[in-house]
Amino acid sequence: MSHEACSSVPHSDTIKVATFNLCNYLEPPYAFYDFENIYSLEQWQKKQDWISNYLVEQQPDIIGFQEVFSPESLQLLVKEQGYPYFAVIDEAELVDDYIYQSPVVAIASRYPINATSPVKQNAELAKSMGLQGDFQFSRQPIRATINIPHFGPCDCYVVHFKSKRPGDNKIDTPVDSSHYAVEALTAEIAGSWASSIQRGSEAALLLTAIIERKAQSGNPVLLMGDFNDNLQDGVLQHLLTHTVRGRYQSNIDHLLTPYRIHDSWALFQSANQHPEYDEAQQAHRPYSHYFGNKGSVLDYILLSCEFDAEYQESLAEVSNYHTYDRHLINPIFERDSQSTDHAVITVSLTLRS
Repeated sequence: MSHEACSSVPHSDTIKVATFNLCNYLEPPYAFYDFENIYSLEQWQKKQDWISNYLVEQQPDIIGFQEVFSPESLQLLVKEQGYPYFAVIDEAELVDDYIYQSPVVAIASRYPINATSPVKQNAELAKSMGLQGDFQFSRQPIRATINIPHFGPCDCYVVHFKSKRPGDNKIDTPVDSSHYAVEALTAEIAGSWASSIQRGSEAALLLTAIIERKAQSGNPVLLMGDFNDNLQDGVLQHLLTHTVRGRYQSNIDHLLTPYRIHDSWALFQSANQHPEYDEAQQAHRPYSHYFGNKGSVLDYILLSCEFDAEYQESLAEVSNYHTYDRHLINPIFERDSQSTDHAVITVSLTLRS
């Protein structure tokens, strides 16, 4: 059973937005990362069917996808399910005759996509952060401006931040050497921190790009994706920065409102205080990923003030937050064996009355 928090009945003034890590979406006979990682035709069809069944059952209107190796196949699949608008701006890297790495992000929509663009980092800002001049996102984020009914043009961003996995640091010391354990541990520490620096820098440069675009366009913002980390602390917490330090803070606080983005879960909790649910139930957020028996939330949808019920000029509120996770917590082999290792997160946005 999927986790659904206080759902409301969808209606015409409600749209649903989802973030969906597909987990190695690559059509055979190609392989992902290693020559042995090739889906059989039966496995590929099961994966296709699983995705289609999710779309039919949950009916999101806009979906941000991660881990896309085969965008042409995905575009055809979603078109058959009622998503005529699809965008991708990058391509996976072919490293051998049939082995791919570096999957990309994509977006599908029931509504017209007016424009798409890669998110470009501010080179001067990157330099001021101490980054190399040639700094690049580990996976290129996409910005799609979608004409959403009742809301007008909205800037939708899809991201897949750098994972926590350290890079491959080659150790020449023999495994049975007394120095191997020390070298392996120091390599792990250095590699893990390098990944954190990359992920945190990606988040900071993305947020500044969103702010600069918002100042230019004034469009509402929806940011969705696999963040590969906890949003509430650590190297990603600056995505929720709401203040500016300094003696003029109180004077400009109201001017910052349009440029803040908010966690959709927090907005849902704020907009839907149901007396029949106690605080403990309301505070529990379902996990979106499991490593062994340890769960974490890695997948997020962030929204600008236009979707904050407490903002006087908001267009809509978060009326539902849904974690589609039955394949993680109660998998059935025949149904879920070719699904994904992430939950699919969906939020419903309903016009304010």
